[in-house]
This record gives sequence, structure tokens and C-alpha cells, in this order.
Amino acid sequence: PDVLAPLKLHYLRWILFPIDGVTYFMYQGIFDTDFDKYTEDAVALFGAAGVRTVFENLEGFPMDWQTNPEAFVKFVREHQCPSFMEYGEYPFVSADEIKKALNVKSALSNMLDQMQ
Repeated sequence: PDVLAPLKLHYLRWILFPIDGVTYFMYQGIFDTDFDKYTEDAVALFGAAGVRTVFENLEGFPMDWQTNPEAFVKFVREHQCPSFMEYGEYPFVSADEIKKALNVKSALSNMLDQMQ
């Protein structure tokens, strides 16, 4: 998880599902930055960390994605299906703020436990 921290992620999900005997792939992600920033950061991060991606197994995915982030963005945009509705329990709270709040909660809990 630490290697992905710069992406400011809340949630990622990879799904394989069949339709009429054909397997389809769906990727869902919720992150704090805009799409262009997220994809640029992801390509840079994966390239620097030597991470390969599940996307490489998709038909038509650009094999030069690590050196050609524009091709990655183009591929994703061409295959993107916009959502018609989204919901966020905490829409104006970043992933970093959530992590900090959980750390404060843990520290307070530990302090109270030690006081008993």
C-alpha cells in the first residue's frame, strides 16, 4: 500500500465478468486528484517501481505505456464508461485526512488504555 500512497487512493477494484461467453474487464478507482493527474502519477510511479500492470493483458493496450503515458491515457479514455451516479460518504475529505484521523483515533485509544 505504501508504494501506491502518492496516487491518493480511496478505493480500487478490478472485476472480470462474463457477458454471452465473453470475459470483460472493469477497473474502478476513486482517488483525490483529477483523472489526468492520477494517470500521469500512476504511469510514473509504476515505471519507477518496476511494476507491471494488469492492463498489459487487455486487447489493444499500448505496450509502450511506461514511456508513453499519453497512449495509456488515450486507451483508458477510449474505453471509459462514465458513471451516471456516484456517492461518497465523505466527499470533501482526502485519503490523507482519513489516514490522519485514524492515526489520531488509534493514539487516543492507546492513551486511554494506558490510563486504566
